[in-house]
Amino acid sequence: MQRLFNRRELLRRSGAGFGAVGLASSLQLTADAGMASMPAGSSLTQGGLHHPPKAKRVIFLFMNGAPSHVDTFDPKPMLAKHDGEEPSEDIAGKSRAGGYMPSPFRFAPHGESGVVMSELFPHLARQADDLCVVRSMHTDVPNHEPGLLLMQSGHQQPTRPSMGSWLSYGLGTENENLPSFVALSPGLPVVGPQLWSSAFLPGQHQGVEVDTNHTEVEKLIANVRHPRLTGSEQQRQLELLRHLNALHREQRQGEAALDTHIRAMELAFQMQSEASDAFDLSRETASTRSAYGETEFGRSCLLGRRLLERGVRVVQVFYVKNGSKQPWDTHKNNNDGHRKLCADSDQATAALLADLKSRGMLEDTLVIWGGEFGRTPYAQVDKSKDRSKAGRDHHHTGFSMFLAGGGVRGGLTYGATDDFGMHAVENRVHVHDLHATVLHLMGIDHKRLTFRYSGRDYRLTDVHGRVVQDLFS
Repeated sequence: MQRLFNRRELLRRSGAGFGAVGLASSLQLTADAGMASMPAGSSLTQGGLHHPPKAKRVIFLFMNGAPSHVDTFDPKPMLAKHDGEEPSEDIAGKSRAGGYMPSPFRFAPHGESGVVMSELFPHLARQADDLCVVRSMHTDVPNHEPGLLLMQSGHQQPTRPSMGSWLSYGLGTENENLPSFVALSPGLPVVGPQLWSSAFLPGQHQGVEVDTNHTEVEKLIANVRHPRLTGSEQQRQLELLRHLNALHREQRQGEAALDTHIRAMELAFQMQSEASDAFDLSRETASTRSAYGETEFGRSCLLGRRLLERGVRVVQVFYVKNGSKQPWDTHKNNNDGHRKLCADSDQATAALLADLKSRGMLEDTLVIWGGEFGRTPYAQVDKSKDRSKAGRDHHHTGFSMFLAGGGVRGGLTYGATDDFGMHAVENRVHVHDLHATVLHLMGIDHKRLTFRYSGRDYRLTDVHGRVVQDLFS
């Protein structure tokens, strides 16, 4: 007698391509369940927004490990005058024995606006009038794990929804055949998937991770195509599952995960053609690929542009290397390290900005560049005391990031650190303020986008955050 499968076993055996292994495992709750959990007064206005947006989409180029602000966007001549002198104050217990270390890189103004940056960014210098450089960033901790979590989720401890998940939750996707939030990373950064987690938000808002070590579509997205079944056969599976799930719902009310699984498989089916096109970089011209650079970060930036123009709301590009989770963590050989890292980042970032601008997308695409904090203005030396190999330690009380496009003022340098680059002292911008500002640019009031979980209302900025209106065009 032929064995009859129960529903659970049928679901296990009838995996539909990408969704069976990828999306289905990451999606946990339904949109309907999520909206039902929103407290009164938190829902978005008609049209899905609290106010008219300046940006429709965002791409965050995240420099894992933390770039040095005094070597990139924040020149400090005073460091040369006091070279080798030990700072008088103790910052979070960090060793100061190496003394102040001036940057070896020349700084110069660029563009009509005169935005100042170091010689490490020759390509980006040509985009100076599109940059909004914030020199007064500060955060709460100088350690990678909590710093990464705070920058990505607004909280130092796991697990809270990432900024990308909050944006996906508030805005949804513009393309039903692609996810709303994608994380591009050639390997796992420190902390890993928590950086694009949806946590307690409906599961479809979790970032879909793509390993950009690869170039072939089949390797970029595991199981994007079913190894055995045709499209029509998969469609028949989905129809059967819809029927079985309808029967299942009649007996089990309120099972949000049930709808999520079927939505995952439906999205997987829809993605098979759309994703194959979106992730195929061979469709770009040789000149475009060359402009971005044939590196993991260059490919990630180009892939990010392709996803954005197809309706993906949020793209997170993590600058990691195969075998190096924190490339910008230059405790040793800071100067040589930044020469190499900036060269790679400079070319791809500038190419992305120019590409978005040429396609008419920069105006409503918000680009963010930066790390979890900065690096010390003083040296970190090993036991050999060899200053030629000196690095810089973690530094959280003042650092730089930049934004571009998406309604921010191009050619603006905002805020300042003190004469040594130790502390943000003018127009200080906390990570919570950055999050509030990003949400505002996307048409969302950060105080009103909330989610009720475990008896309280949560938001990305928690009880903090202010919108930095001075950055807006």
